[in-house]
Amino acid sequence: MTGVLDVSGAVEILLHKEKAEKFNNVLQESGYIIAPDLYVSELANTLWKYYSLKNLSLDICTLYIQKGIALVDKFIDSNVLWQEVFSESVKNGHSVYDMFYMVAARRNSGILITSDSVLAGICKKNRIQLCY
Repeated sequence: MTGVLDVSGAVEILLHKEKAEKFNNVLQESGYIIAPDLYVSELANTLWKYYSLKNLSLDICTLYIQKGIALVDKFIDSNVLWQEVFSESVKNGHSVYDMFYMVAARRNSGILITSDSVLAGICKKNRIQLCY
């Protein structure tokens, strides 16, 4: 099984939040984890926010970015997905960024690992396998 990890799921794991154990179990069961290449910039931006709000030190944020990137086995080039993603964004009335994860999951018969409730709802509606 292929897992598709979004940044909200990665942050749950990295910061040992409520769903961390559940998400880690799915990562282990999946065996192969993918994400669109925008994952790296989203992860770095998310950890920058934690740093900016003085919740985490610069060293810890840097470490979490490295660990978060290491959770993914393969990054999918956004250039390959963008047309389908844009169409799904229009169809679902939702951000392009999140639709990259949904489309990656659908194209790879994968399970999307996310803690984003809005994205999870759209994935359910579109019959995308989900760990939420």
